[in-house]
Amino acid sequence: MEQTFIMIKPDGVQRGLVGEIISRFEKKGFSLKGLKLMSVERPFAEKHYEDLSSKPFFNGLVEYIISGPVIAMVWEGKNVVTTGRKIIGATNPSDSDPGTIRGDFAIEIGRNIIHGSDAVESAKKEIALWFPDGTVNWQSSLHHWIYE
Repeated sequence: MEQTFIMIKPDGVQRGLVGEIISRFEKKGFSLKGLKLMSVERPFAEKHYEDLSSKPFFNGLVEYIISGPVIAMVWEGKNVVTTGRKIIGATNPSDSDPGTIRGDFAIEIGRNIIHGSDAVESAKKEIALWFPDGTVNWQSSLHHWIYE
């Protein structure tokens, strides 16, 4: 089973969308393996987004992520990285389809509610950064109703 890192950004937390977002991943059949509410310090945010450090929006992105608490999560399931990105929607909410998280709840690209790993390799890196002590190893009793 594949794992992905999902972060509900400060605007998603402030707007009370945590339950809705978790529900969408649960209803799809993915398993929650890690979850924490946390305030992000600047050096940690810079490390998370280090691959974007040369972009002109980098400083604004860091300021945004440290502006309030976030929810960090690890989800597990078949093709969870690709499917998770589909559930989330396009980075620019105006390009996101209705029914996606960003398509339903976001307007501005700079307040797009949620982050999701874009590849299995980046998911592994992000999970190691955000969950250095690992995640919970468990399997839902519904697993056999979801997977063949």
